[in-house]
Amino acid sequence: MKILIKNGRVLNPATNTDAVLDLLAEDACIKEIGTHIDATDTDKVIDASGCYVMPGLIDMHVHLRDPGFLYKETIETGTLAAAKGGFTTIVAMANTNPVIDDAHKLEAVYEHARQYSPIHVLQAGSVTKGMNGLELTNARALKNAGAPVLSEDGKTVMNAALFREALLNAAALNLPVLDHCEDIHLKGNGALNSGSIAKKLKVEGISNAVEDTIIARDILLAKETNARLHICHCSTADSMKIIKAAKEDGISVTAEVCPHHFTLTDEDILPGDSNYKMAPPLRTRKDADALIDGLKNGTIDVISSDHAPHALYEKTEDIASAAFGIVGLETSVPLTITELVIPGHLTPLQMAEKMSYNPAKILGLGTRGLNVGEIADITVIHPDIEFVIDKDSFASMGRNTPFHGRKVRGKVLFTICEGVIC
Repeated sequence: MKILIKNGRVLNPATNTDAVLDLLAEDACIKEIGTHIDATDTDKVIDASGCYVMPGLIDMHVHLRDPGFLYKETIETGTLAAAKGGFTTIVAMANTNPVIDDAHKLEAVYEHARQYSPIHVLQAGSVTKGMNGLELTNARALKNAGAPVLSEDGKTVMNAALFREALLNAAALNLPVLDHCEDIHLKGNGALNSGSIAKKLKVEGISNAVEDTIIARDILLAKETNARLHICHCSTADSMKIIKAAKEDGISVTAEVCPHHFTLTDEDILPGDSNYKMAPPLRTRKDADALIDGLKNGTIDVISSDHAPHALYEKTEDIASAAFGIVGLETSVPLTITELVIPGHLTPLQMAEKMSYNPAKILGLGTRGLNVGEIADITVIHPDIEFVIDKDSFASMGRNTPFHGRKVRGKVLFTICEGVIC
């Protein structure tokens, strides 16, 4: 297929390009970038006037729920949601049933994805067998089967000695470890951020220390083992201080934040609405502002969704007993544009860096940029289109979002994966 994208604002962090240009894709690759490219013999011409043309977006943190939880999401529905949200590559977490803890299970996911996914699916391997925190997986076998990362996301390996051994193994293989930081003993039965809102709603709170203590522990372990550590879904002000200090100390640590944590605070929680319950929880305005500062100053490298679909009944229980997590693949782009780009916290080029360039580097995918000869993974977004988020229009099976009815700007118009419009 031959696709010509004309007059778009091409944003390519790999070359620091931010200019109105044409882009020609053919046979899954980018063939030409320039001005006034001839449209002769093209299969599709896209007028991208007023649009961002970005390298295909990459979400490093997605729960596809497949295998084992197909009533929540499937590879097919989850990747359709990703494509609709502008993502050409996603990393699926390993907390499925069975857990993706060996090469055979990982290969089965890839086979399924080849049949049903319009985009690239990368499957994480778990750190421990069954994610039970007792015995390490064979990291080498998982890497050889195609795992780009190891992650116990959804859980923390509470045994520090065992996690240190996991980091040593990962470092020997140059495998990043995506780290869910949550001290389960400190968390207890907590449901929402510790503070006045949790007290008002009569639920147990989750203090910032639940997250911060594990971040500090694991960064020190990464320093000792020379491992590549990626901190998932940061939510606290002190996490920014710890990660910034680690980077200044030369430790190989990267970090991500999710749109819900820089958009909402615990003050936004509606009583009885479990769609505001996620792990880590919505924090205070001070925390959210610190995350935005972290994005601006480079402490935070990546914006990820932590897409976590659940069945309706799992999110209609009371807040104390409802499942943690919300969907995010189809809301990440408009929330990022509305909350970060329009107010001037990030430039459009920095958005492309946080949502494509940096994830590609961390995952070992090269630049995945908009360069001649590279794979034609491209996302076209109109930043000025205003719309209201409608959960009933989602491609995802999950409807668990606190953003239903929220007015936003920034619409994904085209997601192109390997030169094919999804």
